[in-house]
Amino acid sequence: MTEQETPEAVARWLSLVAADAELSPYLIGLDRDRLTELVARALATSTDLPYLGWSEAEHRRAESYLRRRSFWEEVEDRCPGLLPERDAPLIEAALRRITDRADRPEKLALLNVLGRAYHRFGLRPEHHPVIDDALPATVPWQEVERAAAIAGDGPAWWPVEVLDHDLACEGVAVITVRPWRRLPYRPGQAVPVCTPHRPGRWRWLCPANAPRPDGTLELHVRAVRGGAVSTSLVHHVRPGELLHLGPPAHTGLSLHSGDLLLIAGGTGLAPLRAIVEQVAAAADGRHVTLIAGSRDVAGLYDAITLDKLQRAHDWLTVVPAFSHDPLAEPGERGDALTVALDHHRPGQQVYVCGPPAMLAGSRLRLLAAGVPGERIHLPDRIPWR
Repeated sequence: MTEQETPEAVARWLSLVAADAELSPYLIGLDRDRLTELVARALATSTDLPYLGWSEAEHRRAESYLRRRSFWEEVEDRCPGLLPERDAPLIEAALRRITDRADRPEKLALLNVLGRAYHRFGLRPEHHPVIDDALPATVPWQEVERAAAIAGDGPAWWPVEVLDHDLACEGVAVITVRPWRRLPYRPGQAVPVCTPHRPGRWRWLCPANAPRPDGTLELHVRAVRGGAVSTSLVHHVRPGELLHLGPPAHTGLSLHSGDLLLIAGGTGLAPLRAIVEQVAAAADGRHVTLIAGSRDVAGLYDAITLDKLQRAHDWLTVVPAFSHDPLAEPGERGDALTVALDHHRPGQQVYVCGPPAMLAGSRLRLLAAGVPGERIHLPDRIPWR
């Protein structure tokens, strides 16, 4: 291996290990520069990889990632021109992850991306064994084909540059990104997001803004316990880095006619703020009340932007709801749903978005309060976590 090829081989090995659910935990807390140096030395001298605490079987698998030809080379050798070389690492990481222990939300995000990739790159059943051999793994091709059948045309992902990363409050980041090519989405939709820090892992996020002339998007991310992607996005991503966004998907939060009561919990604010911006772009006389819920004042991470929106539009009323703040005003004290019911008026379309515990009982509470079922809108087309 030449001196020029070594860095690419090391980067590919790190990517494969990070995408392997059993091997990736061993990378947590390691000095990446030192590890890169040791792996490069192992390649150059044909010696063993450094011992990271894994079992003999895990070590053999890590060795196989380092010594074998790349996924793209294996596929290209048997099916020339099937996959673009620059896209192969993303496809490989996603396929590896979907053969592993991805939970349901992540699996749906993966299928959203892989279905579009399958359709875009013209994959067919005769290609399945070639790709399985190159991984090596057995991909659930029936699920991927079903996703491809409804994927439609267009890119499988959009590379985006991180323009700004703001730690808005403890555990919550507001990230502004600019796609290399415009991402066609509508307010209330969700997009899968992937960071090179966690290759092959995709997490659903909703843009917090309506489409802008410059194409930029704002993403609100809370680091959740055990959430590899969310933790990386909040604590490790920096301006200038590259992320990937998958095809937009409907969530059940599209704009309907009439006055709106928007009830947000935590970063569930993102799609509802995008809907507010959508209304602002074509004001039609409707009134909008936005309830922004958090535990306390410090947790209301988007307060400045919400204040600017309310000052700019007399049809918009923003009400904070603090569930654990004894100093809150009486009309702002309580969980978001409780405060929202005080502001409900007949005829309003009611939207709710927030953490799973908030969503779980929200429909029943709203129905019990007299809100017609057809006027209740939840992000129920995608399982959130």
